[in-house]
Amino acid sequence: MDRWVKKIAVVTGASAGIGAAIAKDLAKAGMIVVGLARRVEKVEELKNDLPEDVRQNLHSANCDVMKEEEIIKTFAWIDEKFGGVDVLINNAGILIPSVRLIDEGNSSAILDTVNTNLIGLIFCTREAFKSMKKRSFAGHIVHISSLAGHIVPNVQKDLPGANFNVYSATKHGVKAITENLRQELLIENLGIKVSCISPALVKTDIYNAQSPNAENAGALDHMPQLESEDISAAVLYILGTPPHVQIHDIIIKAVGSFV
Repeated sequence: MDRWVKKIAVVTGASAGIGAAIAKDLAKAGMIVVGLARRVEKVEELKNDLPEDVRQNLHSANCDVMKEEEIIKTFAWIDEKFGGVDVLINNAGILIPSVRLIDEGNSSAILDTVNTNLIGLIFCTREAFKSMKKRSFAGHIVHISSLAGHIVPNVQKDLPGANFNVYSATKHGVKAITENLRQELLIENLGIKVSCISPALVKTDIYNAQSPNAENAGALDHMPQLESEDISAAVLYILGTPPHVQIHDIIIKAVGSFV
């Protein structure tokens, strides 16, 4: 990680869960971190979890990755204030398990999921690449995807009433985008790397926060789960690889995982 000390890392969805763990660990590793979130006060609160001597490494920016104009404005601000983006962690993602693909009135939930998990990731990547190319900097882009990008989970077996709707499709899309982006970056010949991390179940609020049934709250507790810090450790490993090493996709499961 020595080459990344004092370099600029942007983490989307940094207010909680995996994004918060990544933002804190990158700041501890000496990077200047800009955490993007709609709840910027939550990002600011993360400083309380950091050693005093690295708290100044963490910054926040209000950005809804569902909105292209906010992405463009935020990345331009980062360029102006910090000099550019060196590492991008595309972590922002949502799952709305109360919605089925065949339900009436599901348009907002479906569009929000696609726009956050897929379109926002693409536009953030585009703006980060623009910053890297302008400075001829061999940066790194990391997508936080999901095991659901490799399989379509049968959640009905364990969580009756829950639905993955378009979530798995967006994560399969991230897998394809990672390879497509790798090929495009090869042509650019700037040394920019792209990697993907696909965790199985992680102990976060992505499910419980929008559980379709109150009785399902905590329903995942009996299943083997990863911690957010496990995913952050994988990010540090990927960034720590030498320039000639391309980590394409890492699948991470808790021991005893049912899939």
